[in-house]
Amino acid sequence: MTKRIPLIARDLKRLYTGFLIAAVLLFIVCSVLTNFNVMTLIANGDAFWEFITEDFLPPALPKADRIPGVLSSVLVTLALAMSATTVAAVFAFFVALFGSERVSPFPRLAKLVRGFATFLRNIPALVWAFILFSSLGIGTGVGFVALFITSFAFMVRAFVETMEDVSQDCVESLQAVGASFPQRVTQAILPSCLSGFLSWFLYCVEVNIRASTIVGMVGGGGVGLTLFSYIKSFQYDIALSIILLVAVMVIVVDRVTGKLRKEILK
Repeated sequence: MTKRIPLIARDLKRLYTGFLIAAVLLFIVCSVLTNFNVMTLIANGDAFWEFITEDFLPPALPKADRIPGVLSSVLVTLALAMSATTVAAVFAFFVALFGSERVSPFPRLAKLVRGFATFLRNIPALVWAFILFSSLGIGTGVGFVALFITSFAFMVRAFVETMEDVSQDCVESLQAVGASFPQRVTQAILPSCLSGFLSWFLYCVEVNIRASTIVGMVGGGGVGLTLFSYIKSFQYDIALSIILLVAVMVIVVDRVTGKLRKEILK
């Protein structure tokens, strides 16, 4: 008699089955709590596709005199993301030095620094934009500050983890011979962690290119504000053209930064 050999171990199969059952139950519970009905979504599917095919498609270009303004807003979005990320990276580097218990001259403050960065990071850029909108008004200032706060908090945590993962032999050797804190940073931390810092910086640029568009829609300036103005005026076909332009911009930036990260991490 031929003995059947299972492709998946029984214990692993039970684990997968249990996970699937738990996922289904969680979906049902969440649907009940949110009053989500799949059948309603299916029933309204025709209206959704009618809206897409009749209002959004085909994409259309704005008037000739407005095209330079749209392209200018795209450049503003790129500049906004780059400037906010760059300034945030500089501040994050100096703050992260005090967030690592192995590096900081005041180890007791390290947990406080990391906790503060975690608090800021858990508030999305969109929420910061809404908070700042009431005080700063509409403009790129709102977008810059919102992106700066979230980028700063993210990179503080990322830089701290990068420093924690690096071997401390060099730092301890310099400390043993009486090197000052700035000397330990310039001679040990920067050479060991620079590639990691740059990699996280480029990743943050990718994230902020997308986030700057969303932040712009609530008053942060750039292409997001332009897109929202067309949506608000029911010119969905032109809005679709801008959405496609933003998608191309994001893809190009992702490709470029992804390639740079690979070169840095070699």
